[in-house]
Amino acid sequence: MIRVVQNPEFRRWLDQMHAIGGCAHPIYLSGQTTTREAATGDVLRVYSTANEPHGVLAVRCGNRRESRCGPCSRMHSGDTFHLVRAGLLGGKTVTSAVAGHPRLFVTLTAPGFGPVHRATTDQQCRPRRSGDQCTHGSHLGCGAIHDDSDNAVGQPLCPACYEYSAHVLWHAKAGELWNRTCILIRRHLAATLSVKQRDLNDHLRVSFAKVAEYQKRGAVHVHAVIRVDGPDGPSTPPPSQVSSRVLSDVVESAVEDVETRTPYAPALGEYIIKWGDQFDVHPISAETARATVTDSAVAAYVAKYVSKSVGDVGGIDRPIESASEIGLLPVTSHVRALMGACWRLGGIPALESLRLRLWAHTLGYRGHVLTKSRRYSTTYAALQAVRAAYRSGDREESAEELSVESAWRYASSGHSLAEAEIATGIAADLAVARDIGKEENGKAAAGGGFG
Repeated sequence: MIRVVQNPEFRRWLDQMHAIGGCAHPIYLSGQTTTREAATGDVLRVYSTANEPHGVLAVRCGNRRESRCGPCSRMHSGDTFHLVRAGLLGGKTVTSAVAGHPRLFVTLTAPGFGPVHRATTDQQCRPRRSGDQCTHGSHLGCGAIHDDSDNAVGQPLCPACYEYSAHVLWHAKAGELWNRTCILIRRHLAATLSVKQRDLNDHLRVSFAKVAEYQKRGAVHVHAVIRVDGPDGPSTPPPSQVSSRVLSDVVESAVEDVETRTPYAPALGEYIIKWGDQFDVHPISAETARATVTDSAVAAYVAKYVSKSVGDVGGIDRPIESASEIGLLPVTSHVRALMGACWRLGGIPALESLRLRLWAHTLGYRGHVLTKSRRYSTTYAALQAVRAAYRSGDREESAEELSVESAWRYASSGHSLAEAEIATGIAADLAVARDIGKEENGKAAAGGGFG
């Protein structure tokens, strides 16, 4: 630590760490960027890392996982909030007219694969008569009261009864199940309007943004925003026949009817993949004092879970290389059994297309944490480009007026132990400053600001 602080280049390195928010695993690059006026070719500015500490520049790792990098995941969550909110209220190239379109917040869950311990506040986990046992001799009930932090929550009452194969196969087909759900929603909307499905785009467009969240039992459930626009997208109103109530009925019927199947495998058969019986469909309300499912609340809820991963339920965030590695991982016995099921089923030729071994660390789930339809709102790339332009000072010049020539090379990544301590402190200070800023803004909005 003393050597780091006494280095003559420490102050500039500290400025870099502040600029990237105390990133936990920065990427160091060397090179230069030349910005020219596109019309004349005149050089406007040149940046080079030659005068930076060790001749390199630190940039964010950009990892969305809170377990890997808190500062970068917080920034990614912020981008997600604006991306989702723009699709609900407008902004970021989306017209504000979308606030009047039918919009739903939908939560879809996986089916049950066996009874697990539940978090409860004022009742027993699974009350049953004493002596009730499964065929393996395990009790079918649990008289304890678990809070959310209890390690027992999400663990099977009887691991031998739990359907681990069905669990990981459901994960492997969850993405396809969602795609089929979207198709069925459009099909039902076409029936509602009494038009052919191929002609539906002449009447309306269905847009969505969804995030996947791991439950304590290691099963993914989906939170989705679904919006109906006119034929030209957000700028046009949907047909008057499609109200929020009609859209709710359509989504509920699609969720109940949709299914897909796993490939047939000898001695295993095929599994029918459906959503669980527990699902919620709520119309999204305007921002009022009494409303709970509001635009901002939904955007904040989705943004909260985009930084989560399987690591938050006891898994790991990296691929598994071999079956023997599974037994050495610091995970729960339940997660280890799910990983083992992925590896075992991944070796069956008929299931090779599911790539279960490649995704054993995510318990078979191979979808992106957040996906959206093209017309829903802006993109992460657009938000990042605006932020980069603001920081570089290009906001006063349009992209058409500039020509940028860049030459960068990867140098290294990560912190030393001393640097990591300093970066952690910077990230903590920035988090406190943000909290203070939010508190003061809240007071000012309530009429209690300073002066």
